[in-house]
Amino acid sequence: MTKSGNRSSKAVAFLFQRVKASALLQDNRLLASGKKAPVTPGAARMSLPRGRMPHASVVLLASIVAVFSLVPLGFIAWVTYDVGWETVKTLVFRPRVGELLVNTVLLESITVPLSIVLAVILAWLTERTDIPFARLWAWLAIAPLAVPAFVHSYAWVSLLPGMRGLQSGVFVSVLAYYPFLYLPVAAALRRLDPAIEDAAASLGLDPWRVFFRTVLPQLRLAICGGSLLIALHLLSEYGLFVMIRFDTFATAIVDQFQSSYNSPASNMLGGVLVACCLFLLGLEILLRGNERYARVGSGSARPADRRRLGWFVVPAVALPIVLAALTLGVPLITLGRWLYLGGLGIWRIEVASAFVQTIVLAIAGGVLTTIAAMPMAWLSVRAPGRLQRILEACHYYVGSLPGVVVALALVSITVRLILPLYQTFATLLVAYVLLFLPRAMVGLRASIAQAPVELERAAMGLGRTPGQAVRQITMRLAAPGAAASVALAALGITNELTATLMLSPNGVDTLATKFWSMTSEIDYVSAAPYAFMMVVLSLPLTLMLYAQSKRTAGQ
Repeated sequence: MTKSGNRSSKAVAFLFQRVKASALLQDNRLLASGKKAPVTPGAARMSLPRGRMPHASVVLLASIVAVFSLVPLGFIAWVTYDVGWETVKTLVFRPRVGELLVNTVLLESITVPLSIVLAVILAWLTERTDIPFARLWAWLAIAPLAVPAFVHSYAWVSLLPGMRGLQSGVFVSVLAYYPFLYLPVAAALRRLDPAIEDAAASLGLDPWRVFFRTVLPQLRLAICGGSLLIALHLLSEYGLFVMIRFDTFATAIVDQFQSSYNSPASNMLGGVLVACCLFLLGLEILLRGNERYARVGSGSARPADRRRLGWFVVPAVALPIVLAALTLGVPLITLGRWLYLGGLGIWRIEVASAFVQTIVLAIAGGVLTTIAAMPMAWLSVRAPGRLQRILEACHYYVGSLPGVVVALALVSITVRLILPLYQTFATLLVAYVLLFLPRAMVGLRASIAQAPVELERAAMGLGRTPGQAVRQITMRLAAPGAAASVALAALGITNELTATLMLSPNGVDTLATKFWSMTSEIDYVSAAPYAFMMVVLSLPLTLMLYAQSKRTAGQ
């Protein structure tokens, strides 16, 4: 740290101590004399109860964002009312919808349990056993997140053109999405107190019963959260299932939209998809329960001892090797093959143009999403309450909606009410803000929580307005979290496909849309550079998620 940095830190600490000591001295004098404190603007701000600060403007800003986040849900409700019950019955209660619902139920009920088993076994091996090269296998376990799901599908269809149907959809989905479960389960295993397992073993339980009766129940929250994330991704995924020709609600909605813009049929399918999302959210809340999982007691938990694998080390090492070959080897080998066959000729100017446009949209969308999340993130930390919980739920629910539903709502609204905004950058950026609002909230909340509220009070005691105190003190301290939120949202935008396909202006091509255009023409060679660039841009997100999971566990 530089000398100027030391001086500024000491100055802030000295200022805080002086203000705090002055306030305590004044309170003691008034208490001894029995007098009431004089009401002055500065004193009024300083005498606010702890955790209660003037935040009417912040509530207003958070409420505006919450209202915008309700647009997709309100749109579905309005369309349902507008077309009438008879039309709804005709469009919803028909064999095609039943077929899509059966496909969705089968896909979810097979993919999610398989992902749970795979993620828990792999997390146990890398975090609780003496498996050789544990850190390498842990990194390779989350590396598939750097490959978009539709690129996984592209790689496997290129290798095995006959991949079709439910079995292929389950296979590719497990490979693409199991890291969403591995990350929270591995992080939870690092934080578990091994004393509980020791107590169970001392009562005569064998290792298997210790795992199923003491360890697995403590992983309940991590498993439920990761499973919900995978289930929602399965509902919203479009490119993966189109390439293997497996029909879901997302593929049917996009097909309907492309054949007839703003049709009641696509809107009703969107309504069914929203109902499926809300059902999954409710099911996750029901399954996770209200149990407490925190350690209570003196001292701190010791690190868990790694179990010796013995002769089981060979199959234990074989699992991550095979998994890495399937999740990373096949995509990278396929991409390398197509890039080699295409040579330098496939690296045309269009690749650079799509790369630049993707970066511009990602940065603009990431910054706007983070700005939109700031009021709610501040409220959730500084002013918790019933209204805050309602507003926060509005911010989070929209992230569970598929991109195709958000895009469908914005298309219909712009076409019917504000036609000049149809297929413009403004509408596309609004869609990105709605889709990635929860990602920005997570990083901001954690950073604001680490900024002491006393510094805001000290700044107001020295004459700053509440807004100035938040901007000049809290937001500066929360800058690293804000930067991480921008990066998370921006990298999510990089791989977003369905909303970009439906909302992007004419002439605007991102890496994802250009890749999709090439694969739709069965030009896999020309699509390879775009897939490769998406993987390169996704690598920072993967490293950030891995580092964040380590920091969460205090490692």
